[in-house]
Amino acid sequence: MAQKSQGSAPLSNLHSPISTLQSPLSLYIHVPFCASKCKYCDFYSLAAPERMDDYVNAMCRHLDAWGERCREYRVDTVYFGGGTPSLLGGARLTRLLGAAARAFSVEENAEITVECNPDSMDAALLAALRGAGVNRLSVGVQSAHDGELRMLGRRHTFEEARRAVGEAYRYGFENLSLDLMYALPGQDEPRLLESVQALLALAPAHLSCYALKVEPGTPFARERIVQPDEDVQADMYLALCGMLSAAGYEHYEISNWAKPGFRAKHNAKYWDLSPYLGIGPSAHSLLDGRRFAYDRSLDAFLAGQPPVQEDEVDGFSPALEFLMLALRTADGVVPEAFEARFGVSFMPFARRLRFFEPHGLTRFENGRWRLTEQGFLLSNSILTDVLSAE
Repeated sequence: MAQKSQGSAPLSNLHSPISTLQSPLSLYIHVPFCASKCKYCDFYSLAAPERMDDYVNAMCRHLDAWGERCREYRVDTVYFGGGTPSLLGGARLTRLLGAAARAFSVEENAEITVECNPDSMDAALLAALRGAGVNRLSVGVQSAHDGELRMLGRRHTFEEARRAVGEAYRYGFENLSLDLMYALPGQDEPRLLESVQALLALAPAHLSCYALKVEPGTPFARERIVQPDEDVQADMYLALCGMLSAAGYEHYEISNWAKPGFRAKHNAKYWDLSPYLGIGPSAHSLLDGRRFAYDRSLDAFLAGQPPVQEDEVDGFSPALEFLMLALRTADGVVPEAFEARFGVSFMPFARRLRFFEPHGLTRFENGRWRLTEQGFLLSNSILTDVLSAE
């Protein structure tokens, strides 16, 4: 979801209090460091371990400043993403968690997630994270086949990933999310399902499964890799949906599955347009009805450069953006709640959603409009049609 930056409108009044809202705040901390760049990744990251301490010092300053401004908010989710947050090590991450806890009113039962790569999940890190209050890990496994992992540019083997997950359980982490990629070059459905089965054997609470998307400027784009065709990708998606459903996982968003009670609370805030604050190079925020983002530059962040206010997402109104995101979830949209929140009639959207219902792509039940799993497959086309009804 591309976001357009005005590029010349620094966020004013950085240190002035914002208005108090009923919704709790989600805090995202972007850690831009990686040991090496994966071939598919277009997130802002760099290999610069010598700058980690400077980054942590700067992040603590930014946390303090934002904590003053957001002192009326309760924080109910904290998410360390990247990059590879686990590369910071236990001591630095513990310091950042302490700084966040001092700057913000973090709820006692807040969901606190750290993204990890298997090759940087050692016992010292896990012990430190557990002691610091982290209660959820998101582990980038990506495949159970070492050849696929090498092709993706990952630095671990599946055996290393399996051992890392086992260590996480040993240190008391019950809420583990594992990432899996599919639609890889040379991959077919049986090979994908072998990976799915191998990840299921690790008994994670949550799984995120993403089709490989070749982004401009990445090594994969330059190599012009060939992926399975769209029909094969569709079969892969439906097959993994079936396998995860049979294993007891709830398909609650297009790319996300969870055991009962283990939906990702942090990600749900994005889909609901609830307030979230992103701090770090390239991090985005939605706060007090405004969007802003930090520059994709570690130097700018270290220098204390404030974020820049942005336009609406792709020119969408909040109502359209909410509809686009909500229809990607199993909860879908309640028309009456939509109208009450945005003051916009849902009738035109309902007419378009109803058009797809006889084709098994949409469904209205229990007062909600939602896409079916077949509808998830065609979500881009369906959403383009539905959103044009405004």
